[in-house]
Amino acid sequence: MIRYAVARVASAVLVLLGVSAVVFAVADATPGDPLAGQDTQNMTEEQLAGLRAAYGLDRPPVERYLAWLGQFAIGNWGTSLSGGRPVTSLVLEPFANTLVLTVAAVLLCLVFGTLIGAVAGFRQGSVADRISMGVVQIGHNAPTYWFGVVLVGVFALWLGWLPASGMRDLRGDGGVVDLLRHLALPAVAASFGSMLILARLVRSKIIDISHADYIRLFRSLGISPARIRARHYGRNTLPTVITITGLQIGALMSGVLFVEKVFVWPGIGTQLFNAIAAKDFLVIQAGVMLVAVTFVTVNLITDLTLDALNPRLRTPRRTA
Repeated sequence: MIRYAVARVASAVLVLLGVSAVVFAVADATPGDPLAGQDTQNMTEEQLAGLRAAYGLDRPPVERYLAWLGQFAIGNWGTSLSGGRPVTSLVLEPFANTLVLTVAAVLLCLVFGTLIGAVAGFRQGSVADRISMGVVQIGHNAPTYWFGVVLVGVFALWLGWLPASGMRDLRGDGGVVDLLRHLALPAVAASFGSMLILARLVRSKIIDISHADYIRLFRSLGISPARIRARHYGRNTLPTVITITGLQIGALMSGVLFVEKVFVWPGIGTQLFNAIAAKDFLVIQAGVMLVAVTFVTVNLITDLTLDALNPRLRTPRRTA
């Protein structure tokens, strides 16, 4: 277990190093002047050269990358090129807002995806099974952005039940109730696709378990269905739920970034779009790296959890 954990942590670090290199290269190759967001029109050539030197823009790309990576690792993310504010203040608060939205989407995915899949699996062939799987088939290919627009049109504009936007600060005066009202539609939009995937796979797993020989044996012995489900279905379905949820975190986070634009949610996606428009590569790099670190960390935790639940999943190739 320890050897496998060390190997997975080392692999995660290598992945993050690769992501950091790609992010830096793409941001550096983006057309435009990084200092375009600053007032440089009245600067002399010497002042402009000094400003470029202050941001390290006069150094070779490899040297700038290594310097940025070292500073990023210790939490010194520099100063925004377009606004002159510390990058940490521009990135961490929107990232916290995105995490709130992502956690809400994950919880919805877990609860309703598992519930829908369980009901459909235990009642295979019933009306509930056909309706739920019909929704899965229709909704699986619906883009997150499009589904968010539909939710706004129905629940915000037509019915007027929930706000379409207006969330500015999670610590606002509206309190928890106001936060939940603003959170409802974007969380549903972000979780919808992953929820359907989880529901379909949980249903398939439950059907497979129902046809297993040991389940048939328990039934023939007169053990109650409720006891069989409580003792065997949950335990055997849990690895599937953990695996799919871990794999879907990336999809959920990417969906959240687009959902933020639809619902004007003050998250990291909105901040990244603004930074890309301003070619503020320090903000871009910090924002993307935070998302990457979150995704890699969640997948690492998922792998280690699955390994603890079922060490047989550990293969020689995975522990190499």
